[in-house]
Amino acid sequence: MTKPTNPNAQGMSRRTVLKGIGAAAAGAATVPLLHAAVDAREEAATTEVALRSAQELATRSGTTPALAPLGVIAFNRIAFGPRTAEDLQRMLTMNDETFVQFVDEQLNPGAIDDSEVESRLAARNFFTLNKSLEQLWLDHKVNGNTPPANFPADQSWRWRGLPRDETEQETFIRAVYSKRQLNEVLFDFWFNHFNVFAGNSSSYVAYTFVSYVRDSIRPHMLGNFRTMLEAVATSPAMLEYLDNYINQVGGPNENYAREIIELHTLGAENYYGTGLQQDVPGYPDAPVGYVDSDVYETTRIFTGWRVEDGRDNLSDTGRFTFHDPWHDRFQKTVLGQFFPANVSGLEEGRRAMDLLAAHPGTGRYICRKLCRRFISDDPPERLVNEAAAVFTAQWQAPNQLWQVMRVILLSPEFRSTWGQKIKRPFEVAVSAIRALRADFYPDGNFFNAYRQAGQELFRWGPPDGYPDRKEYWSSTMPMLHRWRICNNLTEDSTRDDRPYFVVDIVAQTPETTPTRMIDYWINRILGRPMNPAEREMLIEFLAQGRNPDLDLPSNLRRDWLPRAVALILMSPDFNWR
Repeated sequence: MTKPTNPNAQGMSRRTVLKGIGAAAAGAATVPLLHAAVDAREEAATTEVALRSAQELATRSGTTPALAPLGVIAFNRIAFGPRTAEDLQRMLTMNDETFVQFVDEQLNPGAIDDSEVESRLAARNFFTLNKSLEQLWLDHKVNGNTPPANFPADQSWRWRGLPRDETEQETFIRAVYSKRQLNEVLFDFWFNHFNVFAGNSSSYVAYTFVSYVRDSIRPHMLGNFRTMLEAVATSPAMLEYLDNYINQVGGPNENYAREIIELHTLGAENYYGTGLQQDVPGYPDAPVGYVDSDVYETTRIFTGWRVEDGRDNLSDTGRFTFHDPWHDRFQKTVLGQFFPANVSGLEEGRRAMDLLAAHPGTGRYICRKLCRRFISDDPPERLVNEAAAVFTAQWQAPNQLWQVMRVILLSPEFRSTWGQKIKRPFEVAVSAIRALRADFYPDGNFFNAYRQAGQELFRWGPPDGYPDRKEYWSSTMPMLHRWRICNNLTEDSTRDDRPYFVVDIVAQTPETTPTRMIDYWINRILGRPMNPAEREMLIEFLAQGRNPDLDLPSNLRRDWLPRAVALILMSPDFNWR
């Protein structure tokens, strides 16, 4: 590279660098880093260029990037990237032996000291995170219009939905600071698998959201799927979201029955349409899939599964209850199995969940989703089948999901696959915060900026959860918004409206020349070499017309280094998984 020495030479703009990085990435990456900038003064031009670039890039076929080092793969899939200096060193030096140690460590989260994240959560003095289900219901549903005296009066409108809002803050804090990183990656997966929409503050979901996350999902993520299935099915959040709390013999509602089969267990891949049950291959002893009649019969099974919500002479506690007067007591047939008449509806529902959890199609469907999350959008069928065989054979084991995850994480495919996934906005934000080693306490200002990225936590309306394929997240606007996240996180941390995020990038940088500063942050953020052309552009950008191998004046480091770091966070290399 030619090294300018004239201190008055014209420097490169951020927009120029972004356009250059986008052009370099277009022919070689599966992630189209669009030609855009995030400076508000360039917004109109940014959008126009991004839209045009997206149209151009959509017609090009990219190639998969080179396989990343094993440590990079591990820390970007089993975790949200390295945070501490110790994490970084572990990532950079990981070999086959230490990789297995890392996997086994993360698969045993109870043995990991997580006092730092617990201290941070305690320091927030949350109102709701330690409340029981019954207390959440009483405080936020029954007495939802009367917050306690120590709650800010000018925010009383937030009280009903506060369990959801505080869980959102907790989720970010845990993702950033927890040493139990696999737990947090798995929580993102399992919540989306058992998705409920929490956007309505006046709903059972919002009132009891703390319990849904804490009691129905988190305890079971490395445990037993069948146990988690029932914990979800009996939560007021799921009962209301999919309308089973009103499912009764005199007015059946099939929403939950359809989704427990189509989304939670067998999946649409095992759907055989509108035909007869007996026409499904393997019927009656071992039908390989389901038809609509199985959904309708399952709807009848779950009649009477509801919430104690003060109606029909029930208590007003928010607890699950089986209400016998609403149950369809007549005989039924599901997946070839006969359910005789006049059997307890609670017993019928549990038997139906046993059938679904033990079905081989459920194992294949869920393991395909897990492999899609941890390896590639189109996961290798060999591994899906291997993991599914364990899932089905161990469907009653208390550590069933632990066994499945160990098969997936220690597979040859996990180590040999890279760049067939991209980070979704939540992953971009969390991994960037971790890389910057910021002091981070999310508040309303943070969420106002973050929600524009298109993956607002717990707000996906349909029951299928946020999409998990790169095509959805690599179009124009999602990429533009994730760049805004990176830019926002690296801006001047002394601004009064950013108390949620404190970081001094210059103070963290031991180098003083543009070349060495860029190489330091490339190594720290990526853990591997960057595309040479993009690296050269970043060095030139930071040098701003000066010799890149001489010290950059401290005032220019303060002005330009955070922007250069933001550009690394916006690069294709940072977005691959």
